[in-house]
Amino acid sequence: MPSRLLLLPALLAGLFAVAATIQNVGVKPGDIRTDTEKATQDTAADTAKTIPGDVEDKETGTVVDEVIWVVGDEAILLSDVEQLRAQMEAEGQVIEGNPDCRLPEQIALQKLFVNQAILDSIEVTEAEIAQGVEQQINYWISLIGSKEKLEEYRKMSMAQIRQSLHDDYKNNQLAQRMREKLVEDIKVSPAEVRQYFRDMPEDSIPFVPTEVEVQIITRTPKVTTEEVNRVKDELRGYTERVNSGETTFQTLARFYSEDPGSARQGGELDYMSRGMLDPAFAAVAFNLTDAKKLSKIVESEFGFHIIQLVDKRGDKIKVRHILRKPKVSQEAIDEGIDMLDSLVNEMHRGKFTFEEAATFVSDDKDTRSNNGLMANNDGMGRTQSKFRMQDLPTEVARAVEQLNVGEVSPAFTMVNNKGKTVCAVVKLKSRTEGHRAKITEDFQTLKDIVLEKRKTEFIREWVKNKIRNTYVRMKDSYKDCDFEYDGWLHD
Repeated sequence: MPSRLLLLPALLAGLFAVAATIQNVGVKPGDIRTDTEKATQDTAADTAKTIPGDVEDKETGTVVDEVIWVVGDEAILLSDVEQLRAQMEAEGQVIEGNPDCRLPEQIALQKLFVNQAILDSIEVTEAEIAQGVEQQINYWISLIGSKEKLEEYRKMSMAQIRQSLHDDYKNNQLAQRMREKLVEDIKVSPAEVRQYFRDMPEDSIPFVPTEVEVQIITRTPKVTTEEVNRVKDELRGYTERVNSGETTFQTLARFYSEDPGSARQGGELDYMSRGMLDPAFAAVAFNLTDAKKLSKIVESEFGFHIIQLVDKRGDKIKVRHILRKPKVSQEAIDEGIDMLDSLVNEMHRGKFTFEEAATFVSDDKDTRSNNGLMANNDGMGRTQSKFRMQDLPTEVARAVEQLNVGEVSPAFTMVNNKGKTVCAVVKLKSRTEGHRAKITEDFQTLKDIVLEKRKTEFIREWVKNKIRNTYVRMKDSYKDCDFEYDGWLHD
């Protein structure tokens, strides 16, 4: 998993689950089959007039699996369904309806999207697949406790686990991008939003949770020169051990790197462009030319690093790194807390405002130019100042809960988005209590709801038409199922 410490916030990716990405599926009305599709379907129809049966081991003749559906020219195995069931249950996802019917249907729906994505030349790069697979593996390791326990649970080596996830992740991404492409041009007008909610029963109007606007001032406790020198000496020692052949860079990274995202991969970061990395880190990494020579010690916003080149490909680079963070003393933290508490007392005396202090005292680069106002990415590419309480950093939310609008908190410590311990105070600028949505106050929220409804309707129509024009066969035991979509049993 590439280091979240080094990636820009917009590049953080979410974890994937097959089940989560094959819901809310759909397509454009009408017969959308291309000549390629028709040829594929005709071939499938000629070669699979009946559903294939058991899958046998060619050497022993033992039944190892069972083909239960065919969609186009793609088979769905009983093992595919069982794997999806186990994954959804492990992640606490609810399976609506009869799982024996709904799960193979969900797999079939994903195959419709993947097939269309291939026809439309949508691509997922190997670098993206590798990154996604590592994210999933790291997530599992964090849940189960160790790589060894994961191998024991999955009854596979790490190499086998990566291989088994490769195609799942690729298909997952193809299906997701196909859905996004299908609905990318759908828009809703203000008039449509107003009409939609004018006709909605009052008890069906969505509830908007409590939202707050928060201003923050942070001060980073100073690290002593002795502590910085200690960390640099450690990194010099690592370099000497690698250069002498005593050990490998990867081994040291696994044991000592304080970047949790890359340490498990021997410090390796996948191919990244210069803009995806911390500027100081990138300046050194992109000047490396010899994979046998380690970089000088690099100081970034996250700590100190040594870097090893793995490969260059166009304007992207693959490197390994070891991150070490100087430790902040409790004395320095106490000094930071005392300084901010004194600052708040001065505000109470009217010597200056919170906004003035945020501008001239705070060392938070993301907020100090905006009077300390924190910004929230709403997940739809928009940045706004309002947060739901659960979207705030834990320490900030805990402080805000004790405040009335306009009040300033006592000083506290927190870990910022760069992994550093900082001292902070916050001011509650505004609080909007939870309420039923109103068109005048919550237009954007209501617009998002209507837009999502339009997209869902469009996707459902796409799926219905796609099913009608796709070769589908299933074992007789599935033909009495109550499926989410009609039309699977067409002739």
